[in-house]
Amino acid sequence: MNRPGVNLSRAADLWWKNAVIYCLDVETFADGNGDGCGDLRGLIQHIDHLDRLGVTCLWLMPFYPSPDRDDGYDITDFYGVDPRLGTSGDLVELVRTARDRGMRVIADLVVNHTSAQHPWFLDARSSRDSRYRDWYVWRDEPPADAAEGVVFPDQESSLWEYDKETEQYYLHQFYKHQPDLNVANPEVRDEIARIIGYWTQLGLSGFRVDAVPFLLEAERVQDVVALPDPHDYLADLSAFLRRRNGEAVLLGEVNLPYPDTMAFFGARDGGGTTDELTMCFDFIGMQQMYLSLARADAEPLADALRQRPDPPEDGHWATFVRNHDELTLDKLTDAQRAEVFAAFGPDEDMQVYGRGLRRRLPPMLEGDARRIRMVYSLLFALPGTPVVFYGEEIGMGENLAMEGRFAVRTPMQWSPEEGAGFSTADPSTFPGPVVEGAYGPEHVNVRDQVRDPDSLLSWFRLLVDGYRACPELAWGSYTVLDPGPDARAVLAHRCDSGEPGVGCTLLALHHFADADVEAAPVLPELAGVTLTDVLDPAAEPVVVGDDGRVTVALGPYGCRWLRAS
Repeated sequence: MNRPGVNLSRAADLWWKNAVIYCLDVETFADGNGDGCGDLRGLIQHIDHLDRLGVTCLWLMPFYPSPDRDDGYDITDFYGVDPRLGTSGDLVELVRTARDRGMRVIADLVVNHTSAQHPWFLDARSSRDSRYRDWYVWRDEPPADAAEGVVFPDQESSLWEYDKETEQYYLHQFYKHQPDLNVANPEVRDEIARIIGYWTQLGLSGFRVDAVPFLLEAERVQDVVALPDPHDYLADLSAFLRRRNGEAVLLGEVNLPYPDTMAFFGARDGGGTTDELTMCFDFIGMQQMYLSLARADAEPLADALRQRPDPPEDGHWATFVRNHDELTLDKLTDAQRAEVFAAFGPDEDMQVYGRGLRRRLPPMLEGDARRIRMVYSLLFALPGTPVVFYGEEIGMGENLAMEGRFAVRTPMQWSPEEGAGFSTADPSTFPGPVVEGAYGPEHVNVRDQVRDPDSLLSWFRLLVDGYRACPELAWGSYTVLDPGPDARAVLAHRCDSGEPGVGCTLLALHHFADADVEAAPVLPELAGVTLTDVLDPAAEPVVVGDDGRVTVALGPYGCRWLRAS
């Protein structure tokens, strides 16, 4: 499984392979003008926090003009910046400032629907003969399966909504106030390319593509419009982006089983280079990780990693602990999901849509620092590009008083005083209330953790430094290992770059149980080699036995990165 050693000078243009991606909502990150709402100027003023953390790619959630009925995902102008957040000039300044610190910026591309208040849809519903009528999907009667596949069952009962003005139904895969665009229409496809080209010209290095399978959905509309091959369309879009910016990326939200996800890389023949999405989120691995945590058993995650296909040559998986939406568990069986709910969200208020959790990791793990640190060590050690959601680096909690997914989208906690250093305005004017209680800013904030070498923030910095110093984690091949007898709770995997004796090998061990254990994986070609600890250089080196066995004692929720080079 070994590949040639990593030549970083030749691989530098594939920057996403060893990036550290940080996702944030401008509205809830930092207020720069004191009006109570986060904005681009506030983000710029805090860019050095991200720089010190080691972030190399900033992912911005929607910042476009919006009625804000869906936290900015209901867009009324794809070419603007919401006035509450700043101006296009502020965005360009952010991109320049980030670049000055070695950070690229990507943004959400939300083009499967618009707001019902978008000028296109207002025109489309004015008449059946209107200019933008065919930019949306219409039919005289809803299909028999109109209620199947509703994404938000607590809000919607059908995917089709009746429009009184023109006496037809329009398609909305999400909320009724978000009508779906008709991507079969060449004019719509040209407009999407124009949107991509515009923001690329202003300095963005790519896009996180929202809900990709819904964007390319064919079954719902095939009897209404004639759709070309959806993957051909995605390939055309990717080719257009690469022509505009050869280093730009498309990071796709594709929550499907591994074989179905692979098609979105463009690897329909099982190999070659990616010609569609550059990266796809590993939803399967994430969900199996939570099952492993609930069971104190590494095997569910180990099995998922064994099954996970290698991406195409220039593609990559994106790994994450949680994202900005609900922590979806939809790919687990009903029984498995019930196990995770019982462990981490036993109250119905902690769950959402019957398929996920609306909690952050630290409260789920009851603040157990050992367990929390092990999970984030795993994030950076797993093969793939780590994606961090804002506030994870300090261990922020959720606010269950907020509706639905907003529970985890609370104001960033910069300092311990009232308002959490997010804004100088009255907290009642904030986009949402600051978390209270054990995870409130008086206990969890950036300012205090910056000064504490034992803080979670310091641990994050150590993990990022270790990840960047070990290119085999991003570029090498990986193998899930047998952790040894009586060590089922330990996930053992190795990452290799180059040939033995020439390249590097990193052995990662992560213990999912609250007990002492002795792991004993076997690395036969490294017999007699000394392994050093990446995360703790002062730790006693481990010598591989003559039989290739690596015997390592791990405490409860212990983790080690052991490297041979």
